[in-house]
Amino acid sequence: MTDSTASLPQDLASRWGISVASMQLRVGDELARESHVSTDWLLRAMRNGVPVEAKAPAPDALLQAYQQAWHDSATAVVSLHLSSRLSPATQAALQASTHVPTPVHIVDSQSSGMALGFAALAGARTAAAGGSPAEVCATAQKRAARTQVIIYVDSLEYLHRAGYIGKTAAYFGSKMSVKPLLTVRDGEVEPMDKILGSERAVGKAVDRAVELAGDAPVDVAVEHFAAPNDAEELMTALKKKLPRGEEFVRTQVSTAIGANVGPGALAVTISPH
Repeated sequence: MTDSTASLPQDLASRWGISVASMQLRVGDELARESHVSTDWLLRAMRNGVPVEAKAPAPDALLQAYQQAWHDSATAVVSLHLSSRLSPATQAALQASTHVPTPVHIVDSQSSGMALGFAALAGARTAAAGGSPAEVCATAQKRAARTQVIIYVDSLEYLHRAGYIGKTAAYFGSKMSVKPLLTVRDGEVEPMDKILGSERAVGKAVDRAVELAGDAPVDVAVEHFAAPNDAEELMTALKKKLPRGEEFVRTQVSTAIGANVGPGALAVTISPH
């Protein structure tokens, strides 16, 4: 299983038997499971200046998932989560795991988004092939470590509110025409590049994706928050330039990620096999 920041399309999660625990969002004074917070509701709150904060999955949600696995006669659970440097999700998982008889192996992916999603898929395929829990964990960790992400945000405002851009803010300063490209390195948001203008920034993201992919077979994800048309254009460009791309996934990020990156954000995830 994994958490909803993996942003896995439902059909992929279902196909590979991956359970997804919903993160939580605090919108103003209301705390709700992410699955109960629509994109439109979140966007209205963000644009109206309502405080929004992503929170780890509730321990009872994780506990229910682990208990269901036990009732389904699972011999073990491998539970992959976003970076512990970005969220206490792994701690919530550890807390819940102490209350079930089924062994729960918890993996801090040091990533989020489809970097986490591709790691979960790789682990699920290993499990389906008869791999042991240790092999599933190792496969997922290796895949997460090899996967790289390029993130474009239209504004640093939301990452700043979430407290994720100390170094990044210093790097980019306050030049409003400069559009940042970011990445997640060692579990933290880090600067990758700075480009003048949004169109050039997205073009640079394509170029960097091609560099990262090299000549290896890769899986590719394009993620967005409230920018489906831009994501489709980005995916079209990547398919033309990545002939060794195998699985291409276009998905909207979970609202827990959207709350941190803001509307218009795009990401390209390159995941070597």
